[in-house]
Amino acid sequence: MTQRNHTPRHSVRGASQRSARQHAQSPRTTRGSRGAAARPSVRGQQARPSRYAAPTRGKAKSRGRATTTVKSSLGEATFTPGPNSSIGGQRPSAASKAPDAKINIPLPEGESLTITRRQLLLGAVGVGVVAVAGVAATALSSEKSADSEVDALSVAKDAVFSIADCATEDAPLSLAGEYKLPYGSLVWANSDTYAACLLPTENSTPLTQAAVLTLATGEYSVALSGPTSKERGFDIYDVRCNDQGMVWVESNCFSGQWRVYASTLSRGTAGTAQLVDSGDSNWDIPYITVAGNRAFWQVMPTSSGDASASSSALKSAAFGSSDVRVDWESNGRFSTAPYSTGDAVCISPRSEASSSYSQLTLIDADTGAMRESLTLPASMRPLEAAYVNGRFSFTFDSIYTYGEGLASLGTYAPTSTDGSGPWFCFDRNPLCAPAWCAGNLIVKSTRAIAGVDLDGRSMFSLDCPDDCDNYGDFLASQGDVKNLVTYLGMSSNEDDKYTLVRVWKA
Repeated sequence: MTQRNHTPRHSVRGASQRSARQHAQSPRTTRGSRGAAARPSVRGQQARPSRYAAPTRGKAKSRGRATTTVKSSLGEATFTPGPNSSIGGQRPSAASKAPDAKINIPLPEGESLTITRRQLLLGAVGVGVVAVAGVAATALSSEKSADSEVDALSVAKDAVFSIADCATEDAPLSLAGEYKLPYGSLVWANSDTYAACLLPTENSTPLTQAAVLTLATGEYSVALSGPTSKERGFDIYDVRCNDQGMVWVESNCFSGQWRVYASTLSRGTAGTAQLVDSGDSNWDIPYITVAGNRAFWQVMPTSSGDASASSSALKSAAFGSSDVRVDWESNGRFSTAPYSTGDAVCISPRSEASSSYSQLTLIDADTGAMRESLTLPASMRPLEAAYVNGRFSFTFDSIYTYGEGLASLGTYAPTSTDGSGPWFCFDRNPLCAPAWCAGNLIVKSTRAIAGVDLDGRSMFSLDCPDDCDNYGDFLASQGDVKNLVTYLGMSSNEDDKYTLVRVWKA
């Protein structure tokens, strides 16, 4: 496609919108804003709700291989009120309401106790306090019992090293290509062949288009020139692709409705769109990803909508099919967006034993079965979760007063695949999930993209152009990759603004 040179309409979405958590019970220090280091965005029509609303307590359930198909959203919540039990079946007599009226209370062994109604009323206050305290103690005891059954991750402070402990080395990656996209474009690379792009337009209708960028050549083709939905107010909100297919979300800024579509992909050209899910303002706009030959998306109820008591779910559908598989259900909100490893998806539902724990879970894309899991300490909610080079990695954007070696903000990863060795913390405010390339953990730093050799305790950074936007280079790749994809905004020249996509190879 011929390269376009224009200044599109766009906006910048502060990454702090994604980290507005409601940890009412977490004694921690929270960073209030991510400042200038925010991801550029063309999603000006509406802000995505936070993933961290108050959780619904309950158990997360693994579905494994699905035995049924679903062709709609989780549906509207159905509330069944409890029976309206009356207290006392008859109207009390005037005599019984007298303060000094005597009341007989039968006791065990055939005995009885006679007290006045005044004594009963005064004593009821104490009885009520005792009853409430008993219920609270029982609930606390049950929670502690559940917590004691959880095999949560524990890392000592002296088992964690950070950036200060790493030597600086030259980057083992070299620049393989630089490509221009319209300024304000967003890029996601879930394969070594293609990257999905959300492009802003010069018009208000549509606001965005979806394109497929070929990483080897830099050519991109517009796969979706506008939303599939024809009703007024719908726009393409998010998109992902790999070598086999594409998934995207369309949302309506007027009605709050959203729809998830998927299609096959052949040489950068999308096939027939299949509607695989839909919902309204009672549900968050789904986070999406792709793995293997399937599209994946997370559906979560809003914290204050009519469906707030409903479960959250990870769903998937094969490209070219409208049959939907529910891979995982959770009676609490997922802590992170789904992360693609290429042939699996990493999610973070609540632990089955106790909803105060986040359980990082790797789901096989083909079967929907769980491969591995890792439970984080209680009440510690990750911003992002990943699975790279045979190990889980996660990020915290808050500083905790507990958690030993995991208390600081940053990106964490173990040096060994079994987690038995030391852990590394890239102690900078995290902005996205990490990737893995050329034997290095790849992390978005404050401005540049950094790589860390976990075994050798050395690190490098990829230089940014001097005249790029303040947020610097942003990481587009996920999983273990051969072609590392980054992108940044170039806006110093008002007459020639563009998004610069860069491809790196070892």
